Amino acid sequence: MVLVAIAAGILIAVVTLRVIENHLIYFPPRYPEGFPPAQTFERDGEEVWLLTEDGVRIDAFYRSNPASKQVLLWFHGNAENIGYDLDHLRALAKIGVNILAVDYRGYGKSEGKPDEAGVYRDANAAYDYLINQRHFRAQEIVIYGHSLGGAVAVNLASRRPCGRLIVQSSFTNARAMARRMLVIPLLEYVAKSRFDSLQKIREVHAPILVVHGTRDEVVPFRMGQQLFAAASEPKRFYAIEGAGHNDLMEVGGEAYLTTLQRFIAESAPP
Repeated sequence: MVLVAIAAGILIAVVTLRVIENHLIYFPPRYPEGFPPAQTFERDGEEVWLLTEDGVRIDAFYRSNPASKQVLLWFHGNAENIGYDLDHLRALAKIGVNILAVDYRGYGKSEGKPDEAGVYRDANAAYDYLINQRHFRAQEIVIYGHSLGGAVAVNLASRRPCGRLIVQSSFTNARAMARRMLVIPLLEYVAKSRFDSLQKIREVHAPILVVHGTRDEVVPFRMGQQLFAAASEPKRFYAIEGAGHNDLMEVGGEAYLTTLQRFIAESAPP
């Protein structure tokens, strides 16, 4: 009877985790949370709507720079949306490229609910929009993701050609992160989500820049090092001394933007 009770308890835990898994992983702030007044937002660029392959409408923000032939495809982290990211995008605009920032399904104004397969489809829709609607070539697209967005960026770059990949403050895989967060042993092996960037980054055939703060309190610094070690050449690692998970730009200052600008410029078409 004791063994039966233990087995039943494990089964209940497994089923419960599967049911609530996405609620434990994703923290999507919905519109209007994080969004500035519309007139402020509109001065900085253009709001566009993308349609994914499974029929979900997702919201995106396009900031044009006619002087540049390159575009930064930006994927934000968890518990953020493109409204929250507006100041960050303004700073990135100093690099001198076009920018497309995407809200995953369930985030901001985007429809649907997030899951791993879904956010990958959202990334596909953003990439296809740049190719088909904005007429960028693959080598002109710089895929750039922070935290959860880093996993989305790695997955996209492993399947689609691009000019560059920037992975910032991101984790090796979902299992390793679950091991840090879940208090019940072995439950990380039950989760459906994989986000296996450690494996997928090996399949990226573009120059890679890995950026990580040395005092990241969410994703350990060593995970950034592990991603860098797994990546193929050419690659660079940029450690921002004293930076945490969300303050890399503030701590890194102008040196942070200069590093990004130089890395991106190396792939600029003539």
